[in-house]
Amino acid sequence: MEPPLELLEFEAGITPKCRSTVADAAIDFTGGTLGGITSVYVGQPLDTVKVKMQTFPTLYKNGLDCFLKTYKQDGIARGLYAGTVPSLAANISENAVLFCFYGVCQKLVAKVMGGKEISSLNPLENAVSGGLAAFFSSFALCPTELIKCRLQAMREMATKGHLEGGLERLKIGPYGLTREILKAEGVRGLYKGLTATFLREMPGYFFFFGFYEVSRLMLTPKGKTKDEIGALKTVICGGLAGVGLWVAIFPADVVKSRIQVQSVSGTPPTFRTVFINILRQEGPKALYRGLGPTVIRTFPATGALFLAYETTKKYLSMFYDYLADSKH
Repeated sequence: MEPPLELLEFEAGITPKCRSTVADAAIDFTGGTLGGITSVYVGQPLDTVKVKMQTFPTLYKNGLDCFLKTYKQDGIARGLYAGTVPSLAANISENAVLFCFYGVCQKLVAKVMGGKEISSLNPLENAVSGGLAAFFSSFALCPTELIKCRLQAMREMATKGHLEGGLERLKIGPYGLTREILKAEGVRGLYKGLTATFLREMPGYFFFFGFYEVSRLMLTPKGKTKDEIGALKTVICGGLAGVGLWVAIFPADVVKSRIQVQSVSGTPPTFRTVFINILRQEGPKALYRGLGPTVIRTFPATGALFLAYETTKKYLSMFYDYLADSKH
C-alpha cells in the first residue's frame, strides 16, 4: 500500500510546521488570486448571460436565447466577455481576500472550539469560517461587481432609454465607467448594493465552504486524508460547492444585480423595495431567473478555482516549509 503523503513529506524533511498566521495568510492569498483568475476565464460568458437575464428577464426566452443574441449582436470580446476586466478585478480581489481571511477565520474558530488543529475542523466549523471571511471579501467585491454588472447590461439599459448617449455608451470601458462614477458620486457611488452583497456573500459562503468540505469528506478514500483526493475529485467538490452556493443565494444575487444596474440613474432602491417589487410584479420565479446558466457556469468555474487554490496552497506550503527547515 502506498504510504500517505504526510509520511513521505516527513521522511523528506518537509513536514508542515506551525506556520505563522502571516505566512499562512500569504499562501492563501496567492492561492485565492490564481483561483480567481482561472474561474473568470472559464465562466465569464455564462456570467454575462446570468446578469442580462436577471436584470432584463422579459427580453430573452431562456439562457440559450440570451447567449446567441449576445454573441450575434456584440460578439465575443464586447458581448460574451463584456466586463472581463472588472470580473478579473472582482474575482481576484474577492477570492484573494476571501481565502486569506478564510484561513485566519479557521484559526479563530479552531481557537474558540478549544484549540483544535485546523485540519480537524468539521464541515460546519469550516462553513462558519467561510461565512465570516465573506464579510471582509464583500468590501473588495462590491465596487468591481457594480462596474461588471453595468457593463454587462449596458446594451439593454441603452435600448430602453435609461442611458444618456444611447448605444454610443457601449464604447465606454471599465476604467472610463469607474472614473465617471467617481466624478459624479464619489467613492460611495461604487458601493451601491453593499448591503445586498453582505446578504448574498455571508450566507452564500457558509454553504460554499460547507458543501466543499462535506464533499471532500465523502470522497476521501479510507486510509487517506481529504488533501489526497486528487485533481478530478477536487474539481467535483469545488463544482458542488459552487452549485450549493448559487442555489442558496440566487434570489439575493438577483436583487443585488438589479440594484447595481438600476442605480445608474437617481437614488438606488433598497434591497427590501426591489425584493418586494419582484415578488409582486413578476412572481417568485423571477428570483431564480438565470439560475440555469449560472449552475452550468459555476460547476467548471468553481471546480477550476478550487483546483488552482488547493494546488497552489500545497506547493507553496511545501516550499515554505522546506526553506524554513533548511535554515535549521
